Amino acid sequence: MKQSFYVYNNGDLKRKDNTLQFTSYEGVKRDIPIERISDIYVMSEMSFNTSFLNYISQYGIPIHFFNYYNFYTGSFYPRENLLAGQLLVKQVEHYSDSGKRITLARKFIEAAADNIYRNLRYYNGRGKEVIEYMQEVNDLRKKLPKTSSIEELMGVEGNIRKRYYAAWNVIVNQEIQFEKRVMHPPDNMINSLISFVNSLVYTKVLSEIYHTQLNPTISYLHEPGARRYSLSLDIAEVFKPLIGDRLIFSLLNRNQITEKSFTKELNFLHLKKEASRLIVTEFEERLKKTIMHKELGRQVSYQYLMRLEAYKLIKHLIGEKEYEGFKIWW
Repeated sequence: MKQSFYVYNNGDLKRKDNTLQFTSYEGVKRDIPIERISDIYVMSEMSFNTSFLNYISQYGIPIHFFNYYNFYTGSFYPRENLLAGQLLVKQVEHYSDSGKRITLARKFIEAAADNIYRNLRYYNGRGKEVIEYMQEVNDLRKKLPKTSSIEELMGVEGNIRKRYYAAWNVIVNQEIQFEKRVMHPPDNMINSLISFVNSLVYTKVLSEIYHTQLNPTISYLHEPGARRYSLSLDIAEVFKPLIGDRLIFSLLNRNQITEKSFTKELNFLHLKKEASRLIVTEFEERLKKTIMHKELGRQVSYQYLMRLEAYKLIKHLIGEKEYEGFKIWW
């Protein structure tokens, strides 16, 4: 079974015969069978050459890069070998046609809003007094079908998340004093934690898109732009409540992550290496969790749900079946 390879120590990555080899700056070497790697996450200073990049490209292995502050900085995305011209035309058509675009954009946000509501309902059923926030989110998401532009849709979505994030002060057992989402840069430990976990969700979605015929630069909710794979942002919206937010709640409520997990002198912008590793480990374990898929009639992992979401989008684009975003039912 393939799995993600996370690199936390500074060193060199290179091709060694028919496998990969990591050598730390201290001289410790480790061979990594390339057949077992799905993608690579670089959380440190890393050196590699074109021979290494050419080799992992043959195996379709993306690399995702994070800086010292655990901020996602970019990805090496191997040349696609599954792209289909006809599907690419359909992707562009659904972006260029404002009616088709808003239909898809709404689907992403409707699923995200539904999953946000499910999270609130889950914790309300476990003694957290968030019924007020549930009602507010429910009222707001009723406005989504009536939106007629991306800007209006994003405005409603922003209000949903504002009320949702306000409920975090109730859901989380720690004193977090979380008021609003701030990203560039995060202004406290919760925003830093959200940014890091959301980046993990985004890059995992990107890795899954690579194994489909979709072009990751053509999106519908988020505006396509240079230097980002915006379709990953669209699909990640659906899974952030299920995978990202529930992971954060668990880490905080179990006191696995606290203020001590961050460098206080840097305004909590920097996750300590041990904390980052813990989050990554818990994240990967969560991706392995399985549910009984209603339509497929078999167990599928959270990670494979991302691949299925891309397949569902393809069916919508080619006119086979209307897309409906994944919604939590438990």
